Formats: sequence, structure tokens, C-alpha cells
Amino acid sequence: MSSARRFEDRTEAGERLGETLREREIAADIVLAIPRGGLPLGRAVADALDAPLDVVVASKIGAPGNPEYAIGAVAADGSVWRNERAFEGAGADEEYFERERKREAENAREKAERYRSGRSEPDLTGKDVVVVDDGVATGSTVRACLRTLADAGAERIVLAVPVGPPDTIAELRSMADEVVCLQTPGDFRGVGQFYDRFDQVSDEEAMTYLDEHP
Repeated sequence: MSSARRFEDRTEAGERLGETLREREIAADIVLAIPRGGLPLGRAVADALDAPLDVVVASKIGAPGNPEYAIGAVAADGSVWRNERAFEGAGADEEYFERERKREAENAREKAERYRSGRSEPDLTGKDVVVVDDGVATGSTVRACLRTLADAGAERIVLAVPVGPPDTIAELRSMADEVVCLQTPGDFRGVGQFYDRFDQVSDEEAMTYLDEHP
């Protein structure tokens, strides 16, 4: 049994994240949520920090014959992160990875455009950015998202998540200026383990959080 405190749902987790960020006096020019599950939290964090909310999108690159096993991830702008150990262990080759990278980058671009519904992509040059998701496990998509924000010229990048395994959170600290994680339980098996309600968020529901304002 985990000793970590459970979250009621994504909104409650986002409210707790927002409260912690305010206590730490972390400001944001913009909050970027990772769809789909990150948007309920992103809305709560954006409201707490009185900042606009947008999205940052990445798609997982799956292993040959096992698409659920991530060997990397690619963001909408093509920024890629590869798990070299998983890549080699899955028996993938460079041709396969490049083909999947192109395909998933296009998927990520289309998803970002769909979520923005005609709005232009935000200019992140010199901005303080807070990136929010509902939790991390291996962190493959988060890593690709952090890489694309650095490439976009963000001044300061803070990753804010409710829960993640200690080793992944430690690794992510090297990719962001600051990582705020409410809980890093040693018995981590999956993000949903720490939520009372962790239903899948549809695209339609997720996009409604972008329409709300403080």
C-alpha cells in the first residue's frame, strides 16, 4: 500500500499543484498543458497563476510490434527524444525510427492545430513557461515537450506534475530549470494508481479547458 496521498481527480490535483507553485512564488507568462490528461490540471494551474493556457504536444514513438512501449517521442515541431536503451532493446533500427518520427511528428502537429482551433502558436521567446501534465511514468512525451520549449527560446521552464517515480523525476530535473512534483513514491506502478478518479479524457472534453478563463 502506498503511503502517498491520493488525488480525487485531475482538477483537484491541478489545484494542489497551483497552490504549491504560488507558495514557491513561481510565476508564469504562460501555462502549457500536455493533452489530453494534462488539460484539467493546466486549467487549474493557469487560474492559480493568472496566466493564459495553451498546449504543448508530443507523440510517443512505439517499438516495432509493440506500439505501447515507447522508445522515444517527438513534439509537434519535430524535436525528438530517444530512449537509447529502449531503442536498442526493442530491436529497432535507424530507418524504422526515422519513419516513425516523421509520422508521429505529423500526428503531433495535427493534434496541436486541432486543439488551438485556428489560434496561432504562442511565441515563447524570453517567456517563463510552466508545463503541466497529470503525472509521469517513463516521461517520454514530457522529455520531447521540454526539448521543444528550449528550442523555442523559452527563458525559464518549470515542469509541474502531481506524481512520478523518483528516478524519472530526477532525470527530468536536468531538462528543466525547475521540477515541481508533489509526490515521488517509491512504489510507483502507474499514474492512475494515485487518483480516485482517472477516467480517460476525450479530445472534446480536453479542449473545453482551453475555452475557460479566470
